[in-house]
Amino acid sequence: MSGRKQNRNFLMQATILAAAGIIVRIIGMLYRSPLISIIGDEGNGYYSTAYNIYTMILLISSYSIPTAVSKLISEKLALKQYKNAQRLFLCSLSYVIFAGGIGSLFTFFFSPALLKANPSAVLPLKILAPTIFASGILGVLRGYFQAYHTMVPTSISQIIEQLVNAIVSILAAWIFTHLPVVKADPSLIPIYGAAGGALGTGAGVLSGFAFLVFVYILNNWQIQNRILRDRKRPQAYKHLLKSIMYMVSPIIFATFIYNISTSLDMTIFYWVMDNREILHKESSIVYGIFAGKCMVLINIPVALASAVSSAMLPEISSKFIQGELDQARQKISEAIHFTMLLAIPAALGLGVFARPVMQLLFPQKETLDMAASLLRMGCLNVIFYSLSTISSSVLQGIGKVMVSVRNTALALFSHIILLLFLLLELHMKIEALMLATLLYTFILSVLNSLSVRQYLQNGQDIKKVFLLPLFASVIMAALSFCLYTLLYSFIRSNFICLSISIVFAVILYVFNLILMRGLEEHDLKRLPKGAVIIRWMKKLKLWA
Repeated sequence: MSGRKQNRNFLMQATILAAAGIIVRIIGMLYRSPLISIIGDEGNGYYSTAYNIYTMILLISSYSIPTAVSKLISEKLALKQYKNAQRLFLCSLSYVIFAGGIGSLFTFFFSPALLKANPSAVLPLKILAPTIFASGILGVLRGYFQAYHTMVPTSISQIIEQLVNAIVSILAAWIFTHLPVVKADPSLIPIYGAAGGALGTGAGVLSGFAFLVFVYILNNWQIQNRILRDRKRPQAYKHLLKSIMYMVSPIIFATFIYNISTSLDMTIFYWVMDNREILHKESSIVYGIFAGKCMVLINIPVALASAVSSAMLPEISSKFIQGELDQARQKISEAIHFTMLLAIPAALGLGVFARPVMQLLFPQKETLDMAASLLRMGCLNVIFYSLSTISSSVLQGIGKVMVSVRNTALALFSHIILLLFLLLELHMKIEALMLATLLYTFILSVLNSLSVRQYLQNGQDIKKVFLLPLFASVIMAALSFCLYTLLYSFIRSNFICLSISIVFAVILYVFNLILMRGLEEHDLKRLPKGAVIIRWMKKLKLWA
């Protein structure tokens, strides 16, 4: 395959996974509104609390397995060692069945101890416990297909998972909140409603798992043919299992450190609020706004970076092990440029349209002002999360996992210090979590970017990658918000005004980029259907 075709294939797979990731986040955002209407902000707080604990157990047991499977199997495939690739797949399944089983049992039986700070979230966590086991197997299957440089099965499975999650969450929450025991005691509505949302999460994982098993069965004949043609002597299962453990352990540690900030934030926040003798119900409501509304919206554009990272990891690993460093650097540069082109305008767009977006998606009047203020405060997390996600993936792909761990630990330490200062000394509440998160993502993105540059001598065109998209985004944000304000003075419909303003913002941003030469013809040619886009833009006289 030529270098140009490889680049197109890489960006095609990244685009497919990114599109799926954004669709998944949009579905997740849309179903949250009716779900919160059923369970309330208090129930949303309980669900977010349980979900954070569930995520941490999943991180330790099997969350990182797709990354390890994708990296290890892609390396074997690059060397045409198909037998070893299949054996790695089977060893990975054995690992997650064991680790995921232990994680599920631990979560179920020790949930009261894990949630001493918030016992109302115990029931949702118990319902989430079996999902840990299924998620591990699902992760292995996704990593397996990603190693073959195809993101279509993963993308479709993610969309199916989220659709089922949305439908079952809303239905289960409604059913659970209308049970006789709840009707007898209305104070149980938030708890049982959160439990219904947790049931939807499990149903979604099972549906995604079923789809990937079906795809694997359909492709099994082709896999077996490759294995039969492989005349190389396979490695022993014991040796391959050791390589998995060697790869998984640091990645688990890195991912754990990278994501533990959420659980630490939650624990510290509830502890400080309890010491201030603030009602537990009030603490759960404001935490639900932070985790269940603001971070959900912030994570929608960040899904792009996660998708690019997933698509990039097997590519980087393959090129690195074959010594093709120039191609590896080129893919990294393309990935960062592609991500920043979307992350920067998304961040500024969320900032200026924080209140209209919150009013449209989460219209609870009592908490609307707080939710909009938090989103405005934390919108830049989109940029820093995106950049740190890609750079962490690069470091993992070139075998520098512990460098990523070191950087994450330093960022986390700074984050905790600032959080404690804001909570204890300045007596802030939920705002402290958002400001501390912003510092964490900023420091991590800077440290990881410096490390990538150190090990790969991979520099970025600062003007083209960061400054031009920023200038174009500032103009876009200012003019589109002025348009929204003007329209709203005549048309008192938030939905209509916001929709028109967003379409205007997208067109204006692309136009600004082209005028500033931040997006050139050869950049678009690398994207899927880039030639078609260029042809239409030339017809519209937007390109000479």
